[in-house]
Amino acid sequence: MALAHEIVVNGDFRIKPVELPEDSLEKRVKEIVHKAFWDCLSVQLSEEPPTYDHAIKLVGEIKETLLSFLLPGHTRLRNQITEVLDLDLIKQEAENGALDISKLAEFIIGMMGTLCAPARDEEVRKLKDIKEIVPLFRAIFSVLDLMKVDMANFAVTSIRPHLMQQSVDYERKKFQQLLEKQPNSLDFVTQWLEEAADDLMNQKYKNALPAGGGAAGSGDGPMPNPVAVQNYAYLKLLKWDHLQRPFPETVLMDQARFQELQLQLEQLTILGAVLLVTFSMAAPGISSQADFAEKLKMIVKVLLTDTHLPSFHLKDALTTIGEKVCLEVSSCLALCGLTAFTTEKEAVLKGQIQSVASPDDPIRRIMDSRILIFLEGYLASGHQKPLPTVPGGLGPVQKELEEVAIKFVRLVNYNKMVFSPYYDAILKARTESWRSFLPEAGQGPLHRIRFCCRAL
Repeated sequence: MALAHEIVVNGDFRIKPVELPEDSLEKRVKEIVHKAFWDCLSVQLSEEPPTYDHAIKLVGEIKETLLSFLLPGHTRLRNQITEVLDLDLIKQEAENGALDISKLAEFIIGMMGTLCAPARDEEVRKLKDIKEIVPLFRAIFSVLDLMKVDMANFAVTSIRPHLMQQSVDYERKKFQQLLEKQPNSLDFVTQWLEEAADDLMNQKYKNALPAGGGAAGSGDGPMPNPVAVQNYAYLKLLKWDHLQRPFPETVLMDQARFQELQLQLEQLTILGAVLLVTFSMAAPGISSQADFAEKLKMIVKVLLTDTHLPSFHLKDALTTIGEKVCLEVSSCLALCGLTAFTTEKEAVLKGQIQSVASPDDPIRRIMDSRILIFLEGYLASGHQKPLPTVPGGLGPVQKELEEVAIKFVRLVNYNKMVFSPYYDAILKARTESWRSFLPEAGQGPLHRIRFCCRAL
């Protein structure tokens, strides 16, 4: 299920050759075993007369590998491989001392050149320069391993369109099988959705209560719209504490993607806050200059590139950013013939930029809130025109924000297609549970809240 999901969701998915960590036990064991194998082959071929038992087994493996690369229409190539690499005939030649192992190797290299991807032409060409049999066989297997990876990636590319059509049902079926074996596989999902429903309901009743504390309209239901709950729940994943809280089971395969989006949004929040502070303090003519705004944005982006590294310190980075920003602003003011920044104004700007390091900084909180509002609107729009406008202050980072929004919505929509029946069932059960606590219809929200609090 994880592999099918990765192929569908990640358009750049590629299978890569296995690279064992240096100095790892597995790597050392592999090297020892391989050396022993090739040493054994070398000893057999050095005997008088040579013993070809191991060599013939290797030819058999090479034959099967070459045949596995063929498509159904490759009849002529299949016949060639089967005829030249006929193991029974090769054994007879070996027994009679007529086996020419170099000739077999030449055929194998030629067939590899025919079947390999263009990217492997150079590796195959280098095989022709190896004259000793054991190093040659070893190099052949190394290149064949790379060709297997190429073939696997070709297969992935070929099946992706077909998998896209069936992946939703396939993933749901696999998850249902898991759920039947482990009935608690929706515990964290239930907690996640219920928290989102609680948050939305608290916001709803907070906004619904009149200033005087009297009862509001009687038509409000106890639960927000299930679609709104799900959308808000997805937004909560962008603020998730991955170290302290388990990720919901149905989005677990995409946890790394949500973490990446979360990091990108944090960078955009800081970037947007720095630019907003800078343009607010600079002369009006500066912020309207597209070239200067873009240059300033690129400088700040570069200095925030390493935010994902443990060694990154935001306060230090913002100190450097403050210095760079003041230099760029002063240079632009001079070029435009405007009044230069005073020392006091520079100090204030640097101080406000450094304040962005705190999550409680008002400017940073405003940017964060507006970004989430934009994402919520983008998610609710369902790619329908017109798309939501970018809130004020986010104009300089609009392009980057829309790129993140597209990735986020694509991820969410696919997850909804697969798991929405489970989400709907959880929210329906919650709604029915709440209704069992509520008095008859006709009571206002304030009365309902008091009643539910007493019941709970």
